[in-house]
Amino acid sequence: MKSVALPGGEEVPALGQGTWNMGDKREARREEIATLRLGLDSGLRLIDTAEMYGDGRAEELISEAIAGRRDEAFLVSKVSAHNASRKGTIAACERSLKRMRTDRIDLYLLHWRGNIAFSETIEGFVALRKAGKIRHYGVSNMDVDDMREFFSLPGGEAAAANQLLYNLTRRGIEWDLAPWLREKRIPVMAYSPIEQARLLRDPKLADFTKRHGMTPAQAALAWLLAKDGIIAIPKTSHREHLTENLGALDHPLTRQQIAELDRLFPPPEAPVALEML
Repeated sequence: MKSVALPGGEEVPALGQGTWNMGDKREARREEIATLRLGLDSGLRLIDTAEMYGDGRAEELISEAIAGRRDEAFLVSKVSAHNASRKGTIAACERSLKRMRTDRIDLYLLHWRGNIAFSETIEGFVALRKAGKIRHYGVSNMDVDDMREFFSLPGGEAAAANQLLYNLTRRGIEWDLAPWLREKRIPVMAYSPIEQARLLRDPKLADFTKRHGMTPAQAALAWLLAKDGIIAIPKTSHREHLTENLGALDHPLTRQQIAELDRLFPPPEAPVALEML
């Protein structure tokens, strides 16, 4: 399994598991838990979630999936912007810890920028880290100007990741944000790497994968895995799809294949406003 180094040197898998919209349907719960466990069995130990996913139901689902296996998982969760004051960040973390039945979150992110000053959120992060309740902290959905501001504040330089919408059809971050993050050695955690399954129906990608002996999901993930400093977190609720995603590791792209995908899905030629889902 390829790994990505966080700024402090700790290595995490370059392919993890997302949980957006998981835990919402009672009839799907057993398969969702089995899928997360299969991911752990397969080395996809980074599991991403957030307090807002199903109003905490995704975190509760994770608690069942990792029961008896907490030390195998690298848990990522997020505080919502409206809760991100110093006290609010601490309280939100405590609720997430309770829902996941754990004593620590490995990486805790500010989900998006709101009206609360970054300095307050960072103060909450620092207090939580001192208390041993989080190990690393960072941000999500932050553009380059946001990152410069966050990084300039006391404690902000410890940002360990920026979780962003990034895939073959959403390459705007490559203009200025991704280079800035690389300079600071801050990984990108790419959410919606297959564009909520829309890439699976893209005729250009379908033709490419037919000629190169892989599936569209595998090609989209392999494209991200070919890049340094990128952690892809596809969400799937089915073991069959998880097994397909794992196949991306068996199909590393050649330089020629990457060049072909760049022609089919070109990088930006001008600044692009930060995209979110």
